[in-house]
Amino acid sequence: MIKTVKHAAFSLALLLACSTAAFADGNAFTPLNFDDASYGGTNNTTFITPAQTTNPQEVAGNSKMQSAILELDNAQVDVRNELLNYKAKYSDVDAQYKLIKAERKALDQQVRAIEKRIKQIDKAKEKIRKNML
Repeated sequence: MIKTVKHAAFSLALLLACSTAAFADGNAFTPLNFDDASYGGTNNTTFITPAQTTNPQEVAGNSKMQSAILELDNAQVDVRNELLNYKAKYSDVDAQYKLIKAERKALDQQVRAIEKRIKQIDKAKEKIRKNML
């Protein structure tokens, strides 16, 4: 019984410690980023213009990120082009393979037909030899 009470108290303390950030004043999330610090009747909204938020480090970091994304896009295009080249080569080799396979099959049938004719000729020769004796 005492163990469960200790566990419950510890869990409650941990829950309260972790939830303080969620209940902190001014950290409320709104999609439009309204200033929630003042709850009174006065309208105390501040408008931030893009000139206020952009400092040279952010611009440089942003341009570096954009150039990195552009490089990744270019690399992706290159890889896709390489894939298309390999697919084209594969289809050519596959077509050649199918053509050679069909030609091989036809030649195999011709070889079998000729071997069959040779056997028939050998049998005919044997029959003629038996009849001659």
